[in-house]
Amino acid sequence: MIQRCLFTLLLVDATLLLLYVDDMIITGDDSEYIAFVKARLRVQFLMTYLGPLRYFLGIEVSSTPDGFYISQEKYIQDLLAHAALGDERTIETPMELNVKLHPADGDTLPDPTRYRHLVGSLVYLAVTRPDISYPVHILSQFVSAPTTVHYSHLLRVLRYLRGTITRPLFFPCSSSLQLQCYSYATWASDPSDRRSLSAYCVFLGGSLIAWKTKK
Repeated sequence: MIQRCLFTLLLVDATLLLLYVDDMIITGDDSEYIAFVKARLRVQFLMTYLGPLRYFLGIEVSSTPDGFYISQEKYIQDLLAHAALGDERTIETPMELNVKLHPADGDTLPDPTRYRHLVGSLVYLAVTRPDISYPVHILSQFVSAPTTVHYSHLLRVLRYLRGTITRPLFFPCSSSLQLQCYSYATWASDPSDRRSLSAYCVFLGGSLIAWKTKK
């Protein structure tokens, strides 16, 4: 079982340590205390310091005087290479407006393995791409028995990503610490089981920090 742990120390300043298996991020307000934490960890564990954060679990991080950018450009490139689309087309939106997909649309794929792999990869990509969160939520409902129609909509998301591959999330240094939350819900909107849909997003100042779509 994979364990993900976030350790925090809140004294005069804050120090945070994020651990995922054998990958670690240490950050905080006091650089001297961060150095102390790293030194103490080296006494107990074999560690390699890789410098300022640039890449973590497929997520690319870059910093500027204005703030931080996070993206998954290399991850998208690898995903597109694996998908082997066969053309260079791009599409401006990840899903058609008001589209309603049903389990029985189209013919069942003889081998659903690629569909399942691509949808699973898109689920992780949505960590930094909230613009695909909704279509990925829809497409993931058909992984048990995907059809040719579902697969065509999956390819549309990939072509959209090809045209927006350099689009990152930006977290400005000047952002306020005021939380703003927005939510949306429909009633019995799913055409297959008449279940409702809910969604929300949370901003810290001007930075989008959390979002979800759920049936």
